[in-house]
Amino acid sequence: MSQMLNTGVRWTIHDVELFAENEGTRYEIVDGELFVTRAPHFKHQQTCGRIFRQLDVWSESTGLGEAVINPGVLFSESDNVIPDVVWATKETLALTLDEAGHLTGAPDLVVEVLSASQEDLRRDKEAKLKLYSSRGVKEYWIADWRSRKLEVYRREQTQLKLVETLFSSDIIISPLLTGFSCTVNQFFPV
Repeated sequence: MSQMLNTGVRWTIHDVELFAENEGTRYEIVDGELFVTRAPHFKHQQTCGRIFRQLDVWSESTGLGEAVINPGVLFSESDNVIPDVVWATKETLALTLDEAGHLTGAPDLVVEVLSASQEDLRRDKEAKLKLYSSRGVKEYWIADWRSRKLEVYRREQTQLKLVETLFSSDIIISPLLTGFSCTVNQFFPV
């Protein structure tokens, strides 16, 4: 459940830093547009946890990188977001993790879990897709726990393109994640 504040103002991270602490509210800025999101649905959070768990177990067994839930990704003053789950190689982390614990560049994989509102759909399928594409994310997954499907976007030259839509019984594999595989159903709560 999100709300977009479009007042003709171009928002920056400095504006958001002035907001009063409001637990359970998340502020994201994409191309100067402010998105305000309240705490998501319980099953949304379960989906994030399950995707993270699969990526984390694989990462620990391979040592190739790290998965994290809800990291801050500060691309610029007017482009900063909090993806649901990201995965990055150790090399990417060494180059992009700042002293405050934020990523300042593109993680290798970004995962967003859809919420119900049209504004949330627009944010994840349009605004964030464009942002992640322009900033160099190699792979982008959009998970929909309601319909139990996963859209997989991969970088083709300079853009992220939809390469497959997977359903519950399908197996997700990725050239980015050597040896990783699981059924899409493992991402979604019962």
